Amino acid sequence: MNNNSHNHLLELEGVDAFYGAAHILHGLSLHVQAGERVALIGRNGVGKTTVVNTILGLAQLKGGAVRFGQKVVGRPRAYMAAQHGIAVVPQGRRIVANLSVEENLLLGAAVGRKGPWDVQAVYKVFPILQERAHTPGTALSGGQQQMLAVGRALMANPGLILLDEPTEGLAPVIVDQLAVVFNQVAEQGTALLLIEQNMSLVVRVAHRYLAMAKGSVVASGQVLNSRDGLHDLEQHVMV
Repeated sequence: MNNNSHNHLLELEGVDAFYGAAHILHGLSLHVQAGERVALIGRNGVGKTTVVNTILGLAQLKGGAVRFGQKVVGRPRAYMAAQHGIAVVPQGRRIVANLSVEENLLLGAAVGRKGPWDVQAVYKVFPILQERAHTPGTALSGGQQQMLAVGRALMANPGLILLDEPTEGLAPVIVDQLAVVFNQVAEQGTALLLIEQNMSLVVRVAHRYLAMAKGSVVASGQVLNSRDGLHDLEQHVMV
């Protein structure tokens, strides 16, 4: 795929993935290297979330290879990604209902990886979470819950964060705040795989894009941080 494959944090090569008898991913290949900011774009129903679910073992891998770093993973499971420094911010956020904000954050540290992110470092990026540390996580607004989900992922000190539709249902002002945070996180060295339909966010955060259609990557290129770049990306997600 790429001569620098030893730098890949995540690689899917020729992946076929299924839900039961439904064949969703068809020979899909992608990789993310250390420190990269990659966007996976495409309209609803093309299989973007199935990429995440294949990595987590929620969709069945029936062909091709998944690698976490140098390790080929024959039967992916959710804990394996975390062990290899890949954290997921899932679609819908999945905040644990009966835990406080701080307890939700501490769940992210359970994998035990060492690194710069701890509760205080997360609070520095998201002061609102510190203010509401002892509030139930599900009592937060949608935007605050997304910040909590990102903070929880950072607590795992990952090399790579997968963000699955992080701006879904959020007001533009919250999207703007998240764009700043995602750039901050990336500047500290964490790679990002951003699965997103909000192209204005993609233009502000990502450096490279992969466009999906019908379960495969059909186009890729550099993200231009400009009106032309936005237009180019939007061509790939026209409904």
